[in-house]
Amino acid sequence: MWTWILWAVVGLLVVALAGFLALVVSMRTKNRRGLGAIRRFSKRFGRPIELRTAGEPGASAAVIRHVGRRSGAPYATPIGVYPMDDDFLVYLPYGPDVDWLRNIRAAGSAELRVEGHTYQVAPQVVAPADALPYLSKRDRGVARLFGVTDFLALRRVPVASGGTT
Repeated sequence: MWTWILWAVVGLLVVALAGFLALVVSMRTKNRRGLGAIRRFSKRFGRPIELRTAGEPGASAAVIRHVGRRSGAPYATPIGVYPMDDDFLVYLPYGPDVDWLRNIRAAGSAELRVEGHTYQVAPQVVAPADALPYLSKRDRGVARLFGVTDFLALRRVPVASGGTT
């Protein structure tokens, strides 16, 4: 019986390792089919869980609220942000061709909620050399592992009502 349990555990580890390897290869090569599968999985399972706390104090993710460029429907997308002077930095593991970024580029701005504060922001793609100094050593390693070469600065936009909340 112990032999069967051992084989089941080894089998699960092999499947997990193969899945992780497929993830890394898809991300590094920017394989459209692989990235599409990863994004669909993330949208279906990861996003709803992350949105429960995204943008709140102590949350691991911020939330960017934007409007669909064709539908006009409101959307909320959890994203990881890093402080970048007075602005925010986002690394784009799927590249710059993602729906939420296309939406905020079309609109020119979006609403970003980070640590309980809300900011109006405008997107600006930045070079890796300008972005990497703002990432921790660990996050630079993750970016290198997944072959991330696209970074986005979310620049704070003055709000007509007199500031941020």
